[in-house]
Amino acid sequence: MSGTTGGQAMDDRTAQEERLAHLERVLADLSDVVARQDREIDRLTRRVELLMSRDAEREIEAGGTVVLGDQKPPHW
Repeated sequence: MSGTTGGQAMDDRTAQEERLAHLERVLADLSDVVARQDREIDRLTRRVELLMSRDAEREIEAGGTVVLGDQKPPHW
């Protein structure tokens, strides 16, 4: 009977080690995804800031004022 208990304990340990290895792999994969998304968000944020800056410069060069998001257009 002790052989069965010992074998069961070994099977449980092996199953736990396999589960841990799987979870470590999933964690590493998710970490890679988060890092990639962080870089992409930074890149997109810089692009949006550049576009907003260019648009503001065009508006100023056209003789207008910088339009703020909470202002109604003049035709309202």
